[in-house]
Amino acid sequence: MSQEKVLLWDPLVRIFHWSIAGVFVANYWFNEAGEKWHEWLGYLAVAFLIVRFVWGFVGQGAARWSDFFPTYTRLKQHGSALIHRKPYHRLGHSPIGALVMILMMLLILVIGVSGIMMEEIDYFWGEDWVQDLHSWSADALLMLVGVHILAALFESYRLKENLPLSMITGKRNRVD
Repeated sequence: MSQEKVLLWDPLVRIFHWSIAGVFVANYWFNEAGEKWHEWLGYLAVAFLIVRFVWGFVGQGAARWSDFFPTYTRLKQHGSALIHRKPYHRLGHSPIGALVMILMMLLILVIGVSGIMMEEIDYFWGEDWVQDLHSWSADALLMLVGVHILAALFESYRLKENLPLSMITGKRNRVD
């Protein structure tokens, strides 16, 4: 018996997700710091981030901040469900997933701002702390990406639903 699929992730959210992922992989693993490609992809990531931030207020459904913002109550309920091995199935981001997503977005912002500081603002050129912040933030983002991927796989297994596929198709099983 198959469950009814509903549209969850709109095209803008999916484009943002995969574009940011591609930019991060390209800049972390393939482009040298200071190269033009590295810089331009960094600017693009910040632009995507701004669009996604605004979309959280004007978009619909699961794209809206109000749908998934990780309040204390939501985090407590989700954490309790995980600890007690009880189901916690919601259509959009789980509260802990939302927290990780927001932390990743904040790190992308720090990476972008520190990159701009290093390259565009003479006052900060050559400052070790700015370079360290940029590098540390990229490494922290890499760790959170790992947590994000492992959590998506774990929740897919636990909920018996392919969550990564929903970020490709935009559709997910209806939650009753």
